[in-house]
Amino acid sequence: MQDRIVRVTANLQVLLDFYNIEGSASRYDRLVTFYDEELAALDQQPFDSYNQDDKVDYLLLKNYLKRTRKTLILERSRDKEFGAFVDPFAAPIQAWLENRQRVYKFDPQALAGGFNDTVKSISQSQRYIDKNAAQYSKTTGYRAARFVTRLRSHLNELFTFYNGYDPLFGWWVSEPYARLDTALGGIADFINEKIVGVKSGDEAAIIGEPIGRDGLLTDLEAEMIPYTPEELIRIGETEYDWCEAEMVKASEELGFGTTWRDALEHVKNLYEPPGSQPTFIKSLVDQGTAYVKHFDLVTVPDLAEEGIRMYMISPARQKVNPFFLGGTYMQVSYPTAEMHHEEKLMSLRGNNRHFSKATAFHEMIPGHHLQLYIGERSRPYRRLFTTPFFIEGWALYWEMVLWNRSDFFTSPEDRVGALFWRMHRCARIIFSLKFHLGQMSAQECIDLLVDTVGHERATAEGEVRRSLNGDYSPLYQAGYMLGALQLMKLRQEALGRLAEKEFHDAVLLANEMPIEMLRALLLNRDLSKDFRSEWRFYDKPNGLR
Repeated sequence: MQDRIVRVTANLQVLLDFYNIEGSASRYDRLVTFYDEELAALDQQPFDSYNQDDKVDYLLLKNYLKRTRKTLILERSRDKEFGAFVDPFAAPIQAWLENRQRVYKFDPQALAGGFNDTVKSISQSQRYIDKNAAQYSKTTGYRAARFVTRLRSHLNELFTFYNGYDPLFGWWVSEPYARLDTALGGIADFINEKIVGVKSGDEAAIIGEPIGRDGLLTDLEAEMIPYTPEELIRIGETEYDWCEAEMVKASEELGFGTTWRDALEHVKNLYEPPGSQPTFIKSLVDQGTAYVKHFDLVTVPDLAEEGIRMYMISPARQKVNPFFLGGTYMQVSYPTAEMHHEEKLMSLRGNNRHFSKATAFHEMIPGHHLQLYIGERSRPYRRLFTTPFFIEGWALYWEMVLWNRSDFFTSPEDRVGALFWRMHRCARIIFSLKFHLGQMSAQECIDLLVDTVGHERATAEGEVRRSLNGDYSPLYQAGYMLGALQLMKLRQEALGRLAEKEFHDAVLLANEMPIEMLRALLLNRDLSKDFRSEWRFYDKPNGLR
């Protein structure tokens, strides 16, 4: 099964690299054929004769192929929603792009004529949009504009490939290409303005692309989460209530009574002065590493600790990533001299000492850095099955473990910092699922983070922008808390059979997969070829058992 997964991964990458024109019929048909052939071949394999690892790999591959096929079909149906005003000019461009991929010998004069005609088609589409914009949703417009922008980028690659290398190409094609390129940029802006309601250059706008309840259910099935979106929202709300009760306790210790927002404001103002943040963050990383090594909670290879690096996040990227990040290396978010005064203060407050303590180990050791280090060395082929419930769940799981040990977050300020992030992860479940259900707008998501978690508005905007701009899967933000709760439940089931360190090492060595498959692997549970998820992992708030 390992060899099969490696082969499927490599073959799929060849197809994705070659059929790289998103939305084209050729790409769609070829990928559907690939998934169908692989699923049929997989069905012929002797599942019952496999050992547990191979059974898990079989089910992981089957789940992956079914999920990607469903996603492709769903994307195809969404593309049809804007076909009336995009297809007339997109179809010939896609054909030219696919011919370029096959190194087709173009007739430069004919291609110039085709480009010229396509500019006219774009003008016709623009008139259509002007008359019919009201019948399309912002989501359809947002998707259409992104589609056209990608098409424009691919067309530039075609022009660059031939221009200057074919003596007649530039003579015939340069002028109509320049007009076509301008027209594509223009209609993308026009779609955004007329349908989405966003003018060109408005970088502050956050639109996003809700996938709807059916889309969420498809993704939940693939993630082996046998819950409805509504049930998961209630879990987020229950976890939030627990966090708020704990926040009141910490607030009372700090002398602010039950008005925990005053305690939160106090903690926000406990920040490092300019220039000292990198050194402070490095001390927190070292503290988390030393803690898990001292109590022998997980194996930390010497090289994993030795190779930790640190970089600063640019002011532009901080609009999307307002807090520091980690993984392969540490990325520190902190204000720079050119930032507006109010932006500086919000960044300082959002990256204060106690917020930082609650996440430094999350990002590095024993969190993402250790996770990635081991994952590159143990069953790396399983990284095809990447899931936020494993990736982000592991890091947040450690926040729960260290909280429950009672000797890591020792001061009330530390607990406020830890609870702020826990509340944030609860809110992520609520706002991301409600957004994709069509129950919350991007602005309402921002307001939720400000009003119920206590975010600075700028950091809330950055979090929502990062969540909804299309770089993350729809369930990604929910994966933090829900994945951690799954791991806490699995921990309860596994400890006794396994020692704590043995359990943690086993999770890392298994590498990426839905947590229910990890559960089957670690607990050696019976598996059938037609496995369906039934694990109801949630019964108490905060993973406390």
